[in-house]
Amino acid sequence: MIKIRHVLGISGGKDSAALAIYIKTKYPSLDLDFYSSDTGKELDETYQLIQNLEIYLGIKINILKGAENSSEDPFDHFLKMYGGYLPGSNSRWCTKKLKLEPFEKYVGTDNVVSYVGIRGDEDREGYISTKKNIQSIFPFRKNIWSEDVIAKALSNQNIENVISFTKNIDFGKYQDKATQILSKRIDTAFTQTQKLNALLDTDIKGFNHLIFEFLKTTDYPLSKETAFPLLDNEDILVRDDIFRILEESGVGVPAYYNKIDFDIKGKIGQYSRSRSGCYFCFYQQKIEWIWLYEQHPELYKKAMEYEKDGYTWAQNESLEELIKPERITQVKEEYIKRMERNSAKNKSPYLIDILDEEEGIGCASCFI
Repeated sequence: MIKIRHVLGISGGKDSAALAIYIKTKYPSLDLDFYSSDTGKELDETYQLIQNLEIYLGIKINILKGAENSSEDPFDHFLKMYGGYLPGSNSRWCTKKLKLEPFEKYVGTDNVVSYVGIRGDEDREGYISTKKNIQSIFPFRKNIWSEDVIAKALSNQNIENVISFTKNIDFGKYQDKATQILSKRIDTAFTQTQKLNALLDTDIKGFNHLIFEFLKTTDYPLSKETAFPLLDNEDILVRDDIFRILEESGVGVPAYYNKIDFDIKGKIGQYSRSRSGCYFCFYQQKIEWIWLYEQHPELYKKAMEYEKDGYTWAQNESLEELIKPERITQVKEEYIKRMERNSAKNKSPYLIDILDEEEGIGCASCFI
């Protein structure tokens, strides 16, 4: 029998930490391997979170490093290899070299199910491997399956095949309705997303069992399993659930999520960090760079030292320019106005919500 490895990556952020607790405690029968990719440039709170998880769950988290035989931190090693060219949104070599390649080396040719901590209130897909031996599962979402699986299962070419599986699937009182939805072809008037949501609205468990039957006709890793405990999972976890899990477990929320007040011309704002990952991550918003400068000036200075030969972390502005007093004032004022606009639009006024609007833009492999 082919052995399937089940792995869960710890980024150092809130979502992956909560996922580790959730899966380990709710599905103890799963033989999970835990890993974390260390760039050597994380905040101390990230390393503390990993230690807390190991103690609470009684597990060992495997630490993966790119350039593991180098005497330098992984990031510094590859920065030299790229001739001092700093990573950016158009050249995310850090993601490739420090996250993806170490993970794929860790996995090797094994059949792997990878658990990803994207929440039920997020509209993003996350990292999907192009390797056939790696399959992603999203336990916090209503739809636990990855986009590639859904696209194949619900394609017009597979309609008859998938309908045949419903004979052995219990959709309860929605049995006929599920068949009708499956029979309907995808087109511009009835998109794949609409079809998916309609099926999930009939019966989540029934839909999960249907997809599992379909997977048996494929070469995905789960096709080799005779059973999968998450098929009967109907939980949908959102941001509040994540913080609750971390706080109730005693593992705790990383301190960089804590909101800190700042006063700018008599107006009070709040800032924090919205994500895990390198302290100099180029996906940070300006207000987060200011947070780093004021809360961790030694790290900000180190980030500044990387900017040379015309390479900067942010487009059109160096870190030295960003911390000029008048620029700090401008960034904070603009941020407070943004918070007020979001509040006026009946969106959440909480800092972590507003910051997290940008979180999904980052590298999914880093920030889940």
